Amino acid sequence: MSLNRNEKATVVTDVSAQAARSQTLALAEYRGLTVENLNKLRRDARDKGVYLHVLKNTLARRAVAGTPFEVAQGAMVGPLIYGFSEDAVAAAKVIADFAKANDKLVIKGGAYAGKVLDAEGVKSLAAIPSREVLIAQIAGLMKSPMQRFAAVLAALAEKRGGGAEAPAAEAPAAA
Repeated sequence: MSLNRNEKATVVTDVSAQAARSQTLALAEYRGLTVENLNKLRRDARDKGVYLHVLKNTLARRAVAGTPFEVAQGAMVGPLIYGFSEDAVAAAKVIADFAKANDKLVIKGGAYAGKVLDAEGVKSLAAIPSREVLIAQIAGLMKSPMQRFAAVLAALAEKRGGGAEAPAAEAPAAA
């Protein structure tokens, strides 16, 4: 189905707004995927907060013009699915994870921080843990020294004979 001029303008505006909010663009060729597979990919993307859309390449080029994703225009060839995400790794991760399970989805490239990514660059970006995982790891690193210090104090208190009772036994007698 062909879009009229107003519908094309709406699509370009919508994608431009999404690109302005996003950090990452991932491109993949979807040739040969079944409708069920595409629906599963879209569900996965929606769950992870990724804007996933099949676009005409000319409309996509217009939409990313003037954005950091403009550098990826050279990879916008063939039937592509475009993934935009506000999280730096979410779009790459959704597409790379789906491509591992389905060889019909071929990663073509993308863009991150104004730099063009090839297929290996998208896979490398997908290998980085998500923001939530990184925050949890940092929290664990910050908590670890405190836990060790508390364990050392507890071991010292136990060695002295129970902790709270030890200082009371050492108190001088008032005779």
